[in-house]
Amino acid sequence: MGGTVVAGLLAGYGIAIPVGAVGAHLVAVAARSPWRTGAGAALGIAAADGLYALLAVLGGAALVPVIAPVTTPLRWVSAVVLVGLAVRATWTSVRAYRARSAPVRDGADAPLTPVRAFLAFLGITILNPMTVIYFAALILARGPSAASTATEGAVFVLAALLASVSWQLLLSTGGTLLGRVLTGPRGRLTTALASSTLIAVLAVGLVR
Repeated sequence: MGGTVVAGLLAGYGIAIPVGAVGAHLVAVAARSPWRTGAGAALGIAAADGLYALLAVLGGAALVPVIAPVTTPLRWVSAVVLVGLAVRATWTSVRAYRARSAPVRDGADAPLTPVRAFLAFLGITILNPMTVIYFAALILARGPSAASTATEGAVFVLAALLASVSWQLLLSTGGTLLGRVLTGPRGRLTTALASSTLIAVLAVGLVR
């Protein structure tokens, strides 16, 4: 059982630690939002990782040929969504910088709530089918003993989920601290433009 826990933790960190477009977007959102919103976004990403780990344990090799034909369309959808988010973040930040302390006239730019952030990042992360292929490949590589019982399968999924949760919360907390340091309008604008550019570049990399 201990080996299953370690395998799950390593699998969870293996998929979570490489910071791609979604991770960059998480840091950007956390930097301009309350900590609870950043935490909600982090948990949304981790929930998607946990879901895909569960699907891999349940489906194994059978899922790979089902998902393979739609990986390219989903990558394009994911890239378009992320670029759209980067453009919107840039537009919102530039408008806020120009307005400075002007009052908000409508609710269009109201900050994300933790629940909305959770759902938004869950949806964005689910668009990446390579996650389930990654988990399925790990399980198949470890052989029949990888999840030979329901208990071991549950332990593997839980360990992978906890690993993802810990890493994503670390990213969101770092973003929150960054936002507190850069409290001035110019600092927030600079970080918003930098993060939007990074998100767009990483998103384009998904379809190259």
